[in-house]
Amino acid sequence: KGYAGDIVHEMAESDTSDQWHVLARLSGNIEMYGGKTADSGTDDWNIGIADPDDNTDSIAVVSLRDGSVVTSGDYERFFEKDGKRYHHIFDPATGYPADSGLRSVTVIDDSSTRADALTTALFVMGLEDGMAFCAEHDIAAVFITSDQQVYTTDKVNEACTFSFLGEQKGYTYAQ
Repeated sequence: KGYAGDIVHEMAESDTSDQWHVLARLSGNIEMYGGKTADSGTDDWNIGIADPDDNTDSIAVVSLRDGSVVTSGDYERFFEKDGKRYHHIFDPATGYPADSGLRSVTVIDDSSTRADALTTALFVMGLEDGMAFCAEHDIAAVFITSDQQVYTTDKVNEACTFSFLGEQKGYTYAQ
């Protein structure tokens, strides 16, 4: 999905007519190019970050004109057995679904391929190691923990406008 997002971006960018306004949704990967049309009063796209307990609703919004917003989480592809959730993000050290204390990780980046790889890796790392990795490598990321805390890296404010909406749903913006 990440690579497909990058191809969409490259196709739009290669057209010299500068007429492209692209928003491509590839499951948890969103690719944007050229901003929205002027009718909306702003040129930024508004991309919701899903509530892991109700993925039809958002607990945050990131706004940006161009780039990729990619989320990996445990809430769309999973099953429960004997009270335990088994999801599709595996920890290579154990061979089992990652038990990192996270529900989702979102990365905002120019490259959808890179963001796709990073969300999975950061999810497996967990909050503390993931935040440290992001600080070391200047990665814009949003982490949602199992206890409904939302953390953003310092780079998020450079990459986009972040709006927290989750307070009424029981989330805390921990920063």
